[in-house]
Parts: sequence; C-alpha cells; structure tokens
Amino acid sequence: MKLLFLVRHAKSEWANDTLSDIDRPLNARGYRDAQFMSELLDKRGYIPDLIVSSPAIRAVSTALIFARRFNYPVAKIQLNERLYEAAPSTYIDVVAGLPKDVQNAMIFGHNPTITAVAAELSGIPFENIATTGIVGVKFDSPSWGSAVEVGGGLEFYEFPKKHG
Repeated sequence: MKLLFLVRHAKSEWANDTLSDIDRPLNARGYRDAQFMSELLDKRGYIPDLIVSSPAIRAVSTALIFARRFNYPVAKIQLNERLYEAAPSTYIDVVAGLPKDVQNAMIFGHNPTITAVAAELSGIPFENIATTGIVGVKFDSPSWGSAVEVGGGLEFYEFPKKHG
C-alpha cells in the first residue's frame, strides 16, 4: 500500500511586488496554518518517508515546517524544479518515479495543479484545494508507477478553515 500526501503550499505574501513569483515568502497566516496542519497530521500518525517540494520559496517554507514537525531531516527534502509552474501530467510523472521502497510520500506544490492531480488520483472532483490543504490518496499498489496508472482512493482532505 502507498499513501500520497498532496500539499498545497501555505498562504503567501503579496505585499512586495518587486519579488518574482518563485521568491514570494509565506505570510504570518501561512506560517501559522502550516504549523497547525503539520501538527494535525503528526497527531494522526501520518508521517512521510519522503518529502518532495517545488523550489518556490512558499512551497519550500511549508515543506520545512512539516519536516521539522516530523523530525524529517531537512537536508533530505528533495527540491524538484519540475513541480513549479507544472502541468498535472508532470506531477503524475514525478509521483510515478518515486522509489518503490517509499510507502508514504509528501509532495508540496501549487494550484491549480495540486487540485487537478488530487482529483485525478483520488477520483474525487475537487474544485479547489485550499492553501495548506492536504489531500491524502491511498493506493493498493506495490509501486508508484502502477499506483498512478490505476488510481487510488481518498484517505482524507484536511485544510485549516475546516478546524475553525
């Protein structure tokens, strides 16, 4: 069995219009929401074996907050350039290429792609994954390649506003 966590990066800062899109940081709410959501997953026992993130500052910052919560070695976070401004098929390719020995993988990325990939892999017609939203997709498959071919089922969808 494989479990994929698709995480939309936390809320980002828009105040500085001199920054390029890839360099936008998290805002205060983003930091707070990322800490809350990582704690929620940790309390439920959902711990990743592998963390992969878009190289955008807001995605990496979100991934770092989660990694610290899970005591996941920060140096082992894999930055994947392909996840920034990518089509859903690119995300699917990245997931298909994950190592077979990884059981629980966490991907940090962007909308609208995260929403499209979550819908495709879970079979649930998501309209919009909220910032810091997490979709857990469970696959009954021995490899990630076969998992994305067959598809999986929704394990959960969590987002900060669902909890107050």
